Amino acid sequence: MAATAAKSRQPSRDKILDCAENLFARRGFAGTGLAEVAEHVGLGKSSLFHHFRSKAELYAAVVARILGVIEERLMRALAAGGTAVDRLDRWIDVLVDLLAAHRTYARILLRSLFEDDELTGELPEEREANEIIRRIVAAGAALLKEGIDSGAIRPVSVGHTIQTLIGATVYHFASGDFGDEIIGRPVFSASEVRRRRDELKALIHRGLVTSQTGETR
Repeated sequence: MAATAAKSRQPSRDKILDCAENLFARRGFAGTGLAEVAEHVGLGKSSLFHHFRSKAELYAAVVARILGVIEERLMRALAAGGTAVDRLDRWIDVLVDLLAAHRTYARILLRSLFEDDELTGELPEEREANEIIRRIVAAGAALLKEGIDSGAIRPVSVGHTIQTLIGATVYHFASGDFGDEIIGRPVFSASEVRRRRDELKALIHRGLVTSQTGETR
């Protein structure tokens, strides 16, 4: 009984990841130490090593968990059906709402593009994250190609378009005070999140969607 109670008091893997996510979002990979993560969670550093053998492994696990949540929500949105344009709109809504609801997500994802010096790509968590990214990009590319083939979306570079959409969503919510200053309001305020969805979809419709879809947005 005592052993069971002691085990139940041990921080869960998710609690460690939650703490690490917050610290990595604020300070980045180099600025966050395992000892600090352990202290915030309530573990000794040696105990943390029972869960994660290195900071690189912990960082990769944080990124993979975020990407897993995003993938699940995006794939569910695709499964809801509709035209290619309908599903593209739904993807924008889902991604904007998800990044707005989880303020650490965009900053972690943006940082992960530049803070991978100690990530060799060999860790299971890294391979998982990279595989999720490949699946998301492949699904997005297939959606755009379907729209192009049907004539609903103008012939565009699929790769460049995906890059543009990532920048317009992930960068926007990672921009911090700079983004607030440009917009003139907090990026994460409810009114600006709604406006971000509307502005982005309007931009997409004006730039990508053909008149034959009958869309007027």
